[in-house]
Amino acid sequence: MVYLDYASTTPIGKDVLHAYEKLLETSFANCDSLHDLGRENAKLMEQSRANIAQLLHVSPDEILFMAGASEANNYAVKAFALQNQRRGKHIIASCVEHSSVAHSLQQLEELFDFEITYLPVYEDGAVCLDDVKRYLRKDTILVTCMAVNNETGAIQPIYEIAAYVHAHSRAVVHSDCVQAFGKIPVEINKLDMATVSAHKIYGLKGSGFLYKKKHIDLLSWISAGQQEQGLRGGTSNSAVNIVLAKTVRLALENQHLAYQHVKQLNDYLRQELAAEDVMINSPKNASPFILNISCLRVGSEIALNALNARGFAVSAKSTCATKSKEFSHVLMKMGLGEQRATHAIRISLSHLTTIEEAVAFASALKEIIKSYGTDEYHI
Repeated sequence: MVYLDYASTTPIGKDVLHAYEKLLETSFANCDSLHDLGRENAKLMEQSRANIAQLLHVSPDEILFMAGASEANNYAVKAFALQNQRRGKHIIASCVEHSSVAHSLQQLEELFDFEITYLPVYEDGAVCLDDVKRYLRKDTILVTCMAVNNETGAIQPIYEIAAYVHAHSRAVVHSDCVQAFGKIPVEINKLDMATVSAHKIYGLKGSGFLYKKKHIDLLSWISAGQQEQGLRGGTSNSAVNIVLAKTVRLALENQHLAYQHVKQLNDYLRQELAAEDVMINSPKNASPFILNISCLRVGSEIALNALNARGFAVSAKSTCATKSKEFSHVLMKMGLGEQRATHAIRISLSHLTTIEEAVAFASALKEIIKSYGTDEYHI
């Protein structure tokens, strides 16, 4: 099977896996125990936190270990909003956020009477800073905008947004950095909060962190003990948290070379698939790790099944929404129309992807279009 679904998840890197297997045997003690085994485990976990912080040029107490980015996004949005609602109940967000952010906002709106302003995106899949300027209010307490869209790879102007919001309000800026971190340069310290997932960068599932600046006040989310500054109680998953530092370090060390390789693959596929019945939905300046296309003569489900039968693993939209019968809301919000939204395929690449695999994929897709394609289509 040729795997081209790296935006969904990545395999565990060999160095990370070996380190984790060793930790499972040796570092099983509870970090909060007072005996030597517990204290040594706590020391290793705090060293991991410090190493991550050093790599990101932030303070160790600004890194909170989480069970992945979905939890971190829920926590960042809801715990901040509920803790700070006395300052205001207005939130600004892009209209193409990951479901973990979008559903958190929906819950705040429906159950806690928050007002959410959704920023539109344009044909390039990105929000516009002018819209942020237009909608920012005195009672706005949070602006959340993902760094890279998980369906199209569109890069959002998060640093420009953060600079403006910080200069003209007391609002906090959060960004879901899952599809950006370890792939393109991310300056987390320019944001107030940011989320990162390990399994998108060749680490473990159920692992990630929330970065939050020291002054950010959050509601205690899991009431149990003193873990994670008393904000997320419960026995620490020490082995997972310890190996996260290695995961982050390797991703950042390999970032430049991986980008160059993947960019070549993306350029090849764009050129090879730019036929009259294949539309490129990802903007030209998108992250090269994600390429969203629409085969206008073949529906998404047919294309995915045909590709799977030929040994190629791809997605049609965000993996978190694959059980939904609805088509891509991201492409609809971009104004690309129902035809392109119902015929979309997401190809996501990696430094592990070879040019031979890209060539084979392009050939297989052309064959599928020829075999299954309808005679007519409309845009």
